[in-house]
Amino acid sequence: MLDRPTRTLHELRPMSLIQSMKLVLAPPHRAARPFLLASGAAALAGRALPWRPAKWLGTAAGLFFGFCLYFFRDPERVPPADAHLALAPADGRVVSVEKVSPPESLEMGDAPVWRIATFLSVLDVHINRMPAAGTVTRVAYHPGQFLNASLDKASELNERNALRLTLPDGRNLAVVQIAGLIARRILCEAEEGMAYEAGERFGLIRFGSRTDLYLPPGVEPLVAAGQTMVGGETVMARL
Repeated sequence: MLDRPTRTLHELRPMSLIQSMKLVLAPPHRAARPFLLASGAAALAGRALPWRPAKWLGTAAGLFFGFCLYFFRDPERVPPADAHLALAPADGRVVSVEKVSPPESLEMGDAPVWRIATFLSVLDVHINRMPAAGTVTRVAYHPGQFLNASLDKASELNERNALRLTLPDGRNLAVVQIAGLIARRILCEAEEGMAYEAGERFGLIRFGSRTDLYLPPGVEPLVAAGQTMVGGETVMARL
């Protein structure tokens, strides 16, 4: 396991005020629509009714409406112009970088490869993005528990959805969406046979989660535990 930060090809720089505002005010993903419609209607109804309890509920619904706008924000990202990179599949903090066997369900063999686990708090952008250009050749969903996603055992015990991505040169890497303590729904738009570009959106996990990236054999990670990732932009490895 890497125990100290390493230099990456994508340096993280402090965001300007304009960049920060663009991130916060980014339009929400379409998965937010049911939550926004329900909370918005409840907020308007509660504020319109004359009873004090209704106004309290209306205020609470309005706060939840604002939270959903923030949580489901879907900012644009610009991947590096290099086809030989593995990019972060999600925003968040790297909680572990270690060699383990790929998920058995993806049929990638049992030889250990580097796994980079990224934890997403409720404050992070929750859109999942493809780490490289390739074709989805296997999707495997596993029901499971809802442990704290930052724990290492979450990779084996929690509800998760695993994808095998076959690169143009025939090598495989894997991305696993893992539900967390609060998350209760994994959304994945990727299906077997679909081709993606690096940084392209393929799903999200609602309300706190984790995303694991399994690198191809022989590929070394360029990040370490504790670093902050920007999905679709931060370089995790050179392919």
